[in-house]
Amino acid sequence: MRAHQSDYFLVSIIFFLVIFGLIVLSSASVVLSQNESNQSYLFLKHQLIYGFGLGLIGFLISQRIHYGYWKKFAFPLIILGLVLLFLVFIPQLGYEHSGANRWIKVGNFSLQPFEFVKLFFIIYLSALLSKKEKKDQVIKESLIPVSIILGAIILLLYFQPNMSAIGIIVILCGFIYFLAGMKISYILTATSIALIGFFTLIKTASYRMNRLNVFLHPELDPQGIGYQINQALLAIGSGGLFGLGLGHSIQKWRYLPEPIGDSIFAIIAEELGLIGAGILVILFILLAWRGIQIAKNAPDKFGFLLAAGITSWFFFQSFINMAAISGLIPLTGMPLPFISYGGSAMVASLIGAGVLINISKYTK
Repeated sequence: MRAHQSDYFLVSIIFFLVIFGLIVLSSASVVLSQNESNQSYLFLKHQLIYGFGLGLIGFLISQRIHYGYWKKFAFPLIILGLVLLFLVFIPQLGYEHSGANRWIKVGNFSLQPFEFVKLFFIIYLSALLSKKEKKDQVIKESLIPVSIILGAIILLLYFQPNMSAIGIIVILCGFIYFLAGMKISYILTATSIALIGFFTLIKTASYRMNRLNVFLHPELDPQGIGYQINQALLAIGSGGLFGLGLGHSIQKWRYLPEPIGDSIFAIIAEELGLIGAGILVILFILLAWRGIQIAKNAPDKFGFLLAAGITSWFFFQSFINMAAISGLIPLTGMPLPFISYGGSAMVASLIGAGVLINISKYTK
């Protein structure tokens, strides 16, 4: 099909989210920046250069590449992703922070491989499940290679450790299989196995079990294992309807852990109130709606699965982040797409958004 206009409404939503995130980060990061470097905007500058700057280049390139080309490189990309996940364990390359090996660091440049592995896995699974054979045959033939790839990803993530990453990759896999036409009975069986495995992982580490206990009993040990969620709820409650005002957060003064990472939604609610947080939720809902429309009108099955996979990545991850920091589900440590601090996450998200925009050029 010949290309037509991009979905400029979706482009507007994406860049509104990015600008919204940079404005919030400028406020949420100021205390941490001062403590670490005597600069007020160290983290904002880093996000602008290594997150937004590189991400914008990736977006402009990926939105011009015909989405069909990604199908040809699906397998090399997922192998590249596995190699990058393995490199975090190499002493000369891997970088450890807070007991987790999730980054590759060369000089002043650092990379979190899993942020790109999400996109590579979506491309790989979409390519595999969009073959022209019969639907049932394609699904059955794909189970063994996907199980091997997914098992390798989960194993590498387990040793990082990164349980929230395991959760989102399993969710994306199940959702794409569902869209590809897998029988509900198979999906329910796989879901049951995944839940059993996940609860087994929770049982094997005390810090994971503590998160579950705190979710069930938020009042439990508010100065210890329940500290983060209690401070997050205090921030959200303090914001009220209109918030304390941009830059006037109290919790960012080293009360709330990870104010620029997975806790940034609590800072948004505190400074901008229910209205500001509600606008952010609406933006993610609009992003999901436009992504669904693009997927529905994609010219082929690969475009359909790829668009739906990228959309579900943004939607599920944003929902999990906001629900966790609001006390609706256990804390996960998952960043908020386009909003949380992190150059790798921003670059990967904008490249994924560029692929989605390219698919929108070929919709029926």
